[in-house]
Amino acid sequence: MDELDSRILDALQNEFPLSERPYEALAERLEIASDELWERVQGLVEKGVIRRMGASLDSRKLGYSSTLAVISVPAERVDEAAEVVGGYPEVTHSYLRDDEFNIWFTVIAVDNERIASILEEIRSALSLEPAAVLNLPVTKLFKLDARFKTRGGG
Repeated sequence: MDELDSRILDALQNEFPLSERPYEALAERLEIASDELWERVQGLVEKGVIRRMGASLDSRKLGYSSTLAVISVPAERVDEAAEVVGGYPEVTHSYLRDDEFNIWFTVIAVDNERIASILEEIRSALSLEPAAVLNLPVTKLFKLDARFKTRGGG
């Protein structure tokens, strides 16, 4: 990764333009051709430097409810459980942990009743005991605005 890649990453995180042709506007700001910008962004995606690009919306301000949920499944059922959990569009992230409660995931839904329904459906689909599914709603919100600096610039 060179200095220009660092500048591109910084611009993508901090200055992404809201325009009809954002990559052209960004390329102009970075003083490079839009084709080169696009090729470099694709290269950073292929290398795994960029894992996701998209808007981050505040679901609470949009009137939605959210929770962190965890389930406990035997190791030999992790793939099956991940498929069930991942089948819900309301599940935004899921993580495998080396713990008794080994699948952690976030759920964003229209209301708490829908969240409860999703968790019950997951419990039922996997034939889990009620104690094997935990709903851990937010009691105090800590919102981090993580922005990453690259070595060599930005």
